[in-house]
Amino acid sequence: MPPNLLLAEDDRAIRHALERALTLEGYQVTAVADGVEALAQAHKTPPDVLVLDVMMPGIDGLQVCRVLRAEGDRTPILMLTALVETQDRIAGLDAGADDYVVKPFDVEEVFARLRALLRRTSAEGMAPAGAAPKTALPELPQGRIEAAGLRMDIQARRAWRGTRELELTRTEFELLELLVRNAGIVLDHSTIYDRIWGYDFGPGSKNLAVYVGYLRRKLDDPGAPQLIHTVRGVGYVLRED
Repeated sequence: MPPNLLLAEDDRAIRHALERALTLEGYQVTAVADGVEALAQAHKTPPDVLVLDVMMPGIDGLQVCRVLRAEGDRTPILMLTALVETQDRIAGLDAGADDYVVKPFDVEEVFARLRALLRRTSAEGMAPAGAAPKTALPELPQGRIEAAGLRMDIQARRAWRGTRELELTRTEFELLELLVRNAGIVLDHSTIYDRIWGYDFGPGSKNLAVYVGYLRRKLDDPGAPQLIHTVRGVGYVLRED
């Protein structure tokens, strides 16, 4: 069955062009013009993935995202935004979005990001309980891993620094899990992109830097050592100095 995709975009020309392109790519597309319609359609026929424009009249894409996440809906969400500032993109991640594309965009990039989101969702649903991790770090009892003062319950998708529980989005959790499993090992940008997004967006992409910055804000405690370190020109490493 083709993936069921809900598209919300108030610009008619962009909506029609993207609807046609996504349909030709093999998606079953439902296209709406605003956030109110998007919420109504999502409740009526839950999609496999959502594509939401950030700036829409009435209820915007961020509000749609917040409502769905507050309801416990974990359907992957790709945001379309004309806002290029880091803080604007962080607002989308904070609302619970899984990824974003900046306008004007190449439709092939939209396809690639959607494929990566759907692969991740499919992998989560197909992974057998108690499956062995892909890396050498041993699992603790009940599917938990630990490193650098961080604890993660992979099956429950919960994480703590010390006694403080972290509120993480899907992508933040997966990025932190990758870093914890490889604590002390420098992971290059392409490896992280491949493992988290399933696609390397190239040296010009700021996607990873935005997620790392936002994850640092949630991890760091006043007076405590920083856990995620940048290795300039290479990538990132998790360690407690």
